[in-house]
Amino acid sequence: MAEIILITGGQRSGKSEFAEKMALKLSDTPLYLATAQVFDAEMAARVKKHQARRGAQWSTIEEPLFIGRHDYSGKTVLVDCLTLWASNCLFENQEDIDKSFAFAKTELDKLSVQDATFVFVTNEIGLGGVSENALQRKFTDLQGYVNQYVASKANEAYLIISGISLKIK
Repeated sequence: MAEIILITGGQRSGKSEFAEKMALKLSDTPLYLATAQVFDAEMAARVKKHQARRGAQWSTIEEPLFIGRHDYSGKTVLVDCLTLWASNCLFENQEDIDKSFAFAKTELDKLSVQDATFVFVTNEIGLGGVSENALQRKFTDLQGYVNQYVASKANEAYLIISGISLKIK
């Protein structure tokens, strides 16, 4: 059975750095599961920044959608991030929230039965106002459902605010 740790907070709050340090405390050779897809120069620069921060002890799997198809047994896996992954799920399922969430739960359940430690990074995007954009509202709903699902299974959860961690579970 998996050990699950959830790291949540706002954009640029320090979640990924906190999660990387935690993963390195748990393993000398952690695995980085990257869910981002690079569509433009800005995203490419963000990916390079994350890669530069990690040392040679990290292995990386780039998996934008089917995160449950890999064997992570015995590993500490940093999943960065659920937010980009949920976005990928939404577009893969033609913006249907119910299908997207069902797909997400299926993939997440494949992880929860593995003998591994998962450190999930996600954005807490529901703290602001309601968007005027219908697609953004769908995404906010889906992201909230995914975050709640992972949090319900998590052994530990942390909220990062301005680089400061607060253990919430």
